[in-house]
Amino acid sequence: MSDTRLRGAPPDLAPTSAPPSVRTVGVTKRYGRRGVLRGITLTVQPGERVALLGPNGAGKTTLLRILATLSRPTSGTVEIAGFRPDRDAQAVRSRLGVVAHQSYLYDDLTAEENLRFYARMYAVEDAAARIDEVLERVGLAGWRRERVRTFSRGMQQRLALARAMLHRPSVLLLDEPDSALDRAGVRILARLVEEHAAAGGTTVLTTHDLGLGLEVADRVVLLQQGQVVLDAPAADLDVAEIERRLGYR
Repeated sequence: MSDTRLRGAPPDLAPTSAPPSVRTVGVTKRYGRRGVLRGITLTVQPGERVALLGPNGAGKTTLLRILATLSRPTSGTVEIAGFRPDRDAQAVRSRLGVVAHQSYLYDDLTAEENLRFYARMYAVEDAAARIDEVLERVGLAGWRRERVRTFSRGMQQRLALARAMLHRPSVLLLDEPDSALDRAGVRILARLVEEHAAAGGTTVLTTHDLGLGLEVADRVVLLQQGQVVLDAPAADLDVAEIERRLGYR
């Protein structure tokens, strides 16, 4: 089969028979008596861009952490590209690119050294060229030899995006990826998500910026008190409607 992938695309573009990129059935999460997620059932297909929106405490970060194998559900099942984290954790993790509240960057290493470390961890082929590419895509090529401890919070967030994309994952899980980004950084983020989708990749992200969520996603899932209260095409919604649904108005 000829390779017609976009530069930097996920390595295994999904054929029409591919399993869902993300699938949860009846996922719950409890901390003692407190229920954080209450029966989340969600299916995300290859190429979809889903914005998880909702107020603080709705369960957005908890759900992303479960999808990213950083936390286990109390009950229910999770699948990433047909693999279950409780059975095939390595297969799941190799398909995920994650931006979390923690950057997972090493302050005493340079931007390039951080990416080299993760390239070895994920056995990235053509690592040097790939590092050049992702640094260029996030606008940090000129800072590649600077130590991360000298970076602003926004620059660290850009580098975290580069780290997440480095191994060409098929699924991006981005928890408030716009945090600390300036306008240029937000434009970079939006472009990366769009290019990832065009190449067949899936993105699930959270943000408190409702307008940004509508801009970068083609589907919106609203969470409230640990439950899905709306799952709709982004094109059918606007900020006012989301605020109304969440009781902000």
